Amino acid sequence: MSKRPWGYQPLPDRPEPDWSLHPETNAVRAGLARSGFGETAEALYLTSGFTYGSAEQAVESFTDETDHFVYGRFANPTISMFEQRLAAIEGAEFCVATGSGMSAMFASVACLVQAGDHIVASAAMFSSCYVVLTEILPKWGVTIELVKGNDPADWAKALSKPTAAVFIETPSNPMLDIVDIAMVSNLAHLVGATVIVDNVMASPILQKPLELGADVVMYSATKHIDGQGRVLAGAILGSFSYIHEKLNPFVRHTGPSISPFNAWVLVKSLETMSMRVEKMSNSAQTLAQYLETCPQIKSVRYPGLKSHAGYDIAQKQMSGGGTTIGIEFKGSRAEVFKFMNALRVIDISNNLGDSKSLITHPASTTHRRLAPEVQAEMGITDSVLRLSVGLEYPGDLLTDIEHALN
Repeated sequence: MSKRPWGYQPLPDRPEPDWSLHPETNAVRAGLARSGFGETAEALYLTSGFTYGSAEQAVESFTDETDHFVYGRFANPTISMFEQRLAAIEGAEFCVATGSGMSAMFASVACLVQAGDHIVASAAMFSSCYVVLTEILPKWGVTIELVKGNDPADWAKALSKPTAAVFIETPSNPMLDIVDIAMVSNLAHLVGATVIVDNVMASPILQKPLELGADVVMYSATKHIDGQGRVLAGAILGSFSYIHEKLNPFVRHTGPSISPFNAWVLVKSLETMSMRVEKMSNSAQTLAQYLETCPQIKSVRYPGLKSHAGYDIAQKQMSGGGTTIGIEFKGSRAEVFKFMNALRVIDISNNLGDSKSLITHPASTTHRRLAPEVQAEMGITDSVLRLSVGLEYPGDLLTDIEHALN
């Protein structure tokens, strides 16, 4: 048998800090699992399976009697590092990573429902989330009721019947509608519903849904968490009982797995997420304030503006306005396209939460799947654009927008 590779020495255990670490420290160190080589950067374990020291250990691994990796679809050392690190940042007991944001959204809800169950959701949301809730799950015999706004009476009415899950997207994509997480969570818990918050637009840096009363948080980790246009990923975070009793049995058999390589990219991305999101949010605030002064603009939707209908709630539950702005022009679709085509720095792209500033026309791209009346109900018209603000110098972005407007 060959010897261990040169330099491999099992590392002695160091005592863990006996104080609570700040999320920014957890973003660099939580979940760190060094091998015997003592590498400074996290290791990438590109393996689909694992071996056992004996047949008995294999049995014990499958029955959870021993702590041993079983199969890449279940867990992987690199993926576990990402999950533990994001859970520490979020303040959640457990995290499960998935291959995309939509696989995270679908799994987070689907693991809770069966035929005859009822779901209540906020009316404003990303188009694919809308399709899952209003088209796919109803085929399973699940009913859905959408609630617009923040009137407690409307939410209480929707929750007056037995409800399995409540799904909230706040801020919403693309019009940045705000839902009062604490209010909805309190009402939902009275009927035993599990509250799931799509926190993509706010990111783990600007909003903590679990602290506001939500039970589950889900992300497209493509946005903000990677935030550099490299990989697709999703994440679901919640309590021990939710993850191990509801979610894990669903995802282990349906297989929305993330690759170890993508998880490794995300582990490194978490180290800079706070700095990126805070700078992007500050720049977005500056651009939103400027856009409000432009005569070509009919309205600006940004939670950090006092003109936003949800400003007071956003101030209560968010630490910043976010990185995305909804812009409604006074002109036609042709004039809006002319503005987009005149931009020189900001790219035309349907992604968001990226280090590069991106702009898209939701009615014809991200939300084109929705019927015109549904788009209209969400406030998505042919004159609306969604601007995702990146890490560029804000003065250059202002100049780019000003030139394109003129």
